[in-house]
Amino acid sequence: MRAQTIDIKQANGRVLCCTIFRPGGRKLLSKGHLLSEDDVRLLETEGLQTIWVTELDEGEISEDDAVLHVGARIGCGSLEVRMAAGGRANLLATEDCCVLVDDELLRQINCAASIVIATTSNFTFARAGDRLATVKSAPFAVSRQQLDAVVNILNERGPILQARPIKDPTVAVLYSDHCSGDRARLLFEPIMRQRLEKFNLSPRYSLATVENEDSVTKALGHLARANPTVILVASTTAPAGPEDIVGRAMVNLGAHLERFLAPVEPGNLLLLGYRGSIPILSAPGCFRSARSNVVDLILPPMLARYRVSGWEIACLGHGGLLI
Repeated sequence: MRAQTIDIKQANGRVLCCTIFRPGGRKLLSKGHLLSEDDVRLLETEGLQTIWVTELDEGEISEDDAVLHVGARIGCGSLEVRMAAGGRANLLATEDCCVLVDDELLRQINCAASIVIATTSNFTFARAGDRLATVKSAPFAVSRQQLDAVVNILNERGPILQARPIKDPTVAVLYSDHCSGDRARLLFEPIMRQRLEKFNLSPRYSLATVENEDSVTKALGHLARANPTVILVASTTAPAGPEDIVGRAMVNLGAHLERFLAPVEPGNLLLLGYRGSIPILSAPGCFRSARSNVVDLILPPMLARYRVSGWEIACLGHGGLLI
């Protein structure tokens, strides 16, 4: 890449080295812009006679083309790619979704010399129009060899980011207390509704029960037959382990216990099981307050019908201190 000052009439096909402003301070063309014949005519009408430009060498690709090339390959799902100023491409959500990020692949790509990618956090809930990621290039130009290396990694390993749509999810809630299920409902229902309103949801099904093994098993079975997207258990008691009442009730129902304990504060005593494809999530204490806790972290992928694994919950420790 070579930088030089040239006559404006020779600027077609060259890349601007600096941003050009009108006399009043309004931006006319941005640094890194690939000049067209129309741009040259525009600059002539503004009185410019010379201009500072770069010319791409053989084997180089402009920054805009590079980030668009990579941006079109790093994501899938409910998203679109839009160019932005300064050698950037943004990925935007086209509908409500949960963002899934391959962190290992992201780190590998960001070790490349000429392209960097910033994303939202894994499991982020995003609304239509939200920015999910930005691809940024080194100024002006990228070596085609380096670009090809990045593209080859993406072709081999798959996308870095998935915008998994959240379409008409249904939430079932079980309120339980060792004396009276209605006591648990009275305590937790306002906070439950407030938490779900963040996702434009309200509980579709709810039951309240005394917290003993038979009653909880029957209540969970009744909710599971409605085939909700997720079942939330709001209990007034804190389990010592999956062998306590809620865990035994999940097993009685035929559920697979995926994970007990989360490296998240608040929300350490999480218990997650699956009955078929339906996640059953117990998070005692997390419905006493509207403060962010483990439920807010893992509910978005569940609403997007993504099966959260015990390993993924274990990975929440980095950043899991929410207070």
